[in-house]
Amino acid sequence: MKVFLAGASGVLGQRLIPRLIQAGHAVGGMTRSPSKIELVAQLGAEPILCDVFDRDALIEALRDFQPDVIVNQLTDLPDDAAKIGEHAELNARIRTEGNQNLLDAGRKSGSPKYLAQSVAWQLPDGPDARAVAELERSVLAEGGVVLSYGQFYGPGTYNEDAVPAEPRVQIDRAAERTVEALDEPSGVVLIVD
Repeated sequence: MKVFLAGASGVLGQRLIPRLIQAGHAVGGMTRSPSKIELVAQLGAEPILCDVFDRDALIEALRDFQPDVIVNQLTDLPDDAAKIGEHAELNARIRTEGNQNLLDAGRKSGSPKYLAQSVAWQLPDGPDARAVAELERSVLAEGGVVLSYGQFYGPGTYNEDAVPAEPRVQIDRAAERTVEALDEPSGVVLIVD
């Protein structure tokens, strides 16, 4: 299959690209960072430079790539876990407006199957919780698959040296389960240890 991976340069995206290719898929790796194009290419994906908030460019990118599947792994989180709260509005926007832009662009490029990242734990009431609920509702309404991940741990995650509380999932296991989830029917797929 042709897989359009939004968030290709993220901690999970970097692990997904080689696994998707090993499973026989062609991968278009979307990143909004020009500095990450080389990384995406080195991992084996066709780099696609596009900002999810640029609807016209996103529609064009999807039409050009013609994916069978869109995998939304977009987040807007800081490198420092202590600053997550400062990014709540940015992360909420990427989960709502960004996700909706991807869904809309998908409809305009042949309506490929759609999978999107969510979380397996209860978020405190606020922008993040409302954004996650909206993302899940819109993905399921579109007949897509919600990938409900536990807290990541392992190399490159916020939990490199410690195992977080449940629900949790080791980052490489999360990537393996995501590739397996490409064949899942519409619904919520729990990805935890």
